[in-house]
Amino acid sequence: MAGTGPLAGSARREGDALVFAGTLDRDACAGVWAQASGLLDGVTRFDLAHVARIDSAGLALLAELADRAGAVTIQGSPEGLAELRSAYRLDARLAYGG
Repeated sequence: MAGTGPLAGSARREGDALVFAGTLDRDACAGVWAQASGLLDGVTRFDLAHVARIDSAGLALLAELADRAGAVTIQGSPEGLAELRSAYRLDARLAYGG
């Protein structure tokens, strides 16, 4: 199963960053939401350098977390992120940019 094991998605807080790792896919979203949603206060950036791959559910998760956190910068570009951002017309901060 994609959402379990060593490549399962995860999130942790490091200073002003939420650091994500593993695969952010549909199977991982509930667990990553549980880890990340309570850590948003004061977050100014999302570190995706350790994310192997992201699908549309993972992008939706990140966009919702970014919206709740306010203005965040995104560091890293895992497989799938650029294509999905373009398809869903999200800007560099994962907000709808048109």
